[in-house]
Amino acid sequence: MPELPEVEALRDFLVENLVGHEVVRILPVAISVLKTYDPPVTAFEGREITGVRRHGKFLDMEADDQDLHLVTHLARAGWLHWRDRLPDGPPRPGGKSPLALRVALETGEGFDLTEAGTQKRLAVYVVRNPSDVPGIARLGPDPLADAFDVTRFAGLLVGERRQIKGALRDQSLIAGIGNAYSDEILHTAKMSPFKLASSLKPEETRHLYEALRSTLTEAVERARGLAAGRLKAEKKSGLRVHGRTGEPCPVCGDTIREVSFSDSSLQYCPTCQTGGKPLADRRMSRLLK
Repeated sequence: MPELPEVEALRDFLVENLVGHEVVRILPVAISVLKTYDPPVTAFEGREITGVRRHGKFLDMEADDQDLHLVTHLARAGWLHWRDRLPDGPPRPGGKSPLALRVALETGEGFDLTEAGTQKRLAVYVVRNPSDVPGIARLGPDPLADAFDVTRFAGLLVGERRQIKGALRDQSLIAGIGNAYSDEILHTAKMSPFKLASSLKPEETRHLYEALRSTLTEAVERARGLAAGRLKAEKKSGLRVHGRTGEPCPVCGDTIREVSFSDSSLQYCPTCQTGGKPLADRRMSRLLK
């Protein structure tokens, strides 16, 4: 799933390649991708893109000085593919094509939104105000904003009676962090993902805040300037523990372990994060019986 660093890099890429151009056609291929109908998606046609913003994991393309917004959330398996030259003729709906929506510019360039897999969660909205998108209206603060200091972070965790892994991923608490970067942040902080958020001492909170800011900032810098097609590979190559079950920890050399859930998993280093003790993985225990 694209998270804050990749969406920020996509924003930078679109600012450079999209702003100042006119949208001549928007072609929905998978009707399920459209989550709003008033204004219609055709209202964006004939308008000039004047800005691109990021709200958490949402991309917001502004037309005519924020008069109208084309907003997308790429979800778990969605992506944006830039085309220097779009194919001639309209795309064909149906079949096994991952294409969900195409945006064509007056230059012949444009981009496709695609989604792999069978769970179709990629979402596109056409709205007059980004806050009209429910997911944006619920977002917590951006963790890379100047105002997001350690005091603000500590205040968010007060009374959070849940594991810190879940708290970091909660978009209504902090915007933009997903499964991958929460693993990376906790590994950098040398903290168990199962630790209760409300149990953190002030020094632990400060250390976690510094890990959060440094992990996200470094990931954004690695992705900055890359073309959209290279961002997925850059993300994977930069991850130290997430998705690396069975590999050696790059810090201590211990074997990276995994805890599986019904629809996701987390990775961690026992030596760095849990005092050398493996975390309980009930799903894997059942499979081994």
